[in-house]
Amino acid sequence: MELEKVEAGIETALDRIEESFSGRPLTLLSSLAEGADRLVARNALGRPGARLIAVLPLPRSDYMQDFESPESREEFLGFLADAVEVIELPPAPTRNAAYEAAGEYCLNHCDVLVAVWDGQGAQGQGGSGATVTLARERGLPIAWVHAGNRRPGTMEPTSLGDEQGKVTCERLKL
Repeated sequence: MELEKVEAGIETALDRIEESFSGRPLTLLSSLAEGADRLVARNALGRPGARLIAVLPLPRSDYMQDFESPESREEFLGFLADAVEVIELPPAPTRNAAYEAAGEYCLNHCDVLVAVWDGQGAQGQGGSGATVTLARERGLPIAWVHAGNRRPGTMEPTSLGDEQGKVTCERLKL
């Protein structure tokens, strides 16, 4: 199954990060968006001593309107309850600008970017492609978990075939 490959890739990426930063607790900064953000958070929080800092692009009640279902909103609230800190960013002129600001905040405060990404260019402001581009421009280490996405403008999933779940590390030293 495609999701199992991505989750295995996330585990591999987290293993590599923990090896590279031996002796330091794993601390994840995440906006906890539906999909990849939550997959990484779930896997990270399953590790001993791991901590979560939630970086919200919008006020909590406004942000929750972006989640598809009551179950998704409950899951989000559960992650917030597990977070050691919740940061609500200042207002931005648009939602996309708010998401971009959250990505920027995470890049400014992390040691490594975990990117669950299809490798394609940005599909919009503040998306994975744009965040990875900024991380590369800054020389930030990246643990890239190769994962399909959705066809632009649709909910139709894509797959990377044999590449699905593969991990590529950039500037991540052991």
